Amino acid sequence: MGGGPEIERLISLFGKLPGFGPRSARRAVLSLLKQPHSRMIPLANALEQAAKMVKTCSSCGNLDSSDPCQICNDLNRNRELICIVETVGDLWALEKTGAFRGYYQVLGGTLSPLAGVGPEDLNLAPLLKRLKRNEVKEIILALGATVEGVTTMHWLYDQLLPWHVKITRVGQGIPMGGSLEILDEGTLTAALTARRPA
Repeated sequence: MGGGPEIERLISLFGKLPGFGPRSARRAVLSLLKQPHSRMIPLANALEQAAKMVKTCSSCGNLDSSDPCQICNDLNRNRELICIVETVGDLWALEKTGAFRGYYQVLGGTLSPLAGVGPEDLNLAPLLKRLKRNEVKEIILALGATVEGVTTMHWLYDQLLPWHVKITRVGQGIPMGGSLEILDEGTLTAALTARRPA
């Protein structure tokens, strides 16, 4: 390809990231190599710092440099509302809208027997601790409109019913097969506002 092993390794690593194919990985690496002091070295330092500092929040499953995360530490949020999402990306997408001022629970996936993901693989224990404190009044199920997402919502509904909390799910605007992470802020805000009983 014309580059040494260091360049090939960089291209290979970039190519493994979501949204990068061989061509886009090559373009990204070329862009970094053209300005190593203003782009590549700051990126390398930021990656090293993030690798050392970022951890999973033991309360909600978010990624942050503090545990509990900044969201869980925010006392101005509504403790009575919990929004259950599949991934940290979904949490960040909802948070970016500014439409939700409660707390979150990141499941870390959805039920998928074919992929070997069962109930024991979902990050639900912290939510159950919150429910035991009797603070939660409403749980919003904000999972993608995929077969796995819908299956997980039905399973969660059955698990949460004995706690006698209001259970809702996000409303219109989320297409079948859609992930929250890829939707625009307006669609996510409308889906949260128009939530309905699960």
